[in-house]
Amino acid sequence: MADLQAILSDPRFHDYLAILKGARNGLVYGVKVRFPHALIMAILFGRGDWRSRARVIFKATKSHALNLAKFVALYKTFLLMQKRMNGGKERSPDTFFAGLLGGYIVFGDRNAINEQIVLYVCSRVVASFIPRAGSPYSNASNGASAKPIPPDSRYFSVFAAVSWGLVMWLFRNRGETLQPGMVNSMRYLYRDSERWNSLRTLLWHNT
Repeated sequence: MADLQAILSDPRFHDYLAILKGARNGLVYGVKVRFPHALIMAILFGRGDWRSRARVIFKATKSHALNLAKFVALYKTFLLMQKRMNGGKERSPDTFFAGLLGGYIVFGDRNAINEQIVLYVCSRVVASFIPRAGSPYSNASNGASAKPIPPDSRYFSVFAAVSWGLVMWLFRNRGETLQPGMVNSMRYLYRDSERWNSLRTLLWHNT
């Protein structure tokens, strides 16, 4: 036990253990994020009996969790490799190249789960370019210590309006280009709500 504790506290092993811990955290986070989402989608839009729906939930949760675990492990590994090649110093572009390689290896294969994750990440990247509001938050650039600065409300209003205008136009005119989960949600909200043939189908169950 003492030997194990010595290894865990030894700075020489810190970077390697951080890779293992990162993979663990990616696995746990993936389960926490995907399981409730998959469960709700199965209840609202699932087809077949509950055994087949349970298999879909398990498959989606497993894929999301394992992919996050693999990405975190690869990202940290590539960062460590670049750091070692640069004499123990991390450079600003290292995070980009580590993310680039990890993203290609783990999320480059197009499937429903990867597409949802990549679109989520992409939306956050695009939203980061909205001008920031004046704020007492820290302007530190280090992700470990920086506190988010909210978007300027004036620019965010325009961003929200354009985003919703575009997505509603796409849904009506080019629905095949949208992510399937979003199409299912929007169909439920905007098309299924236009049809009923009784009080039951008006207030309780879709036709």
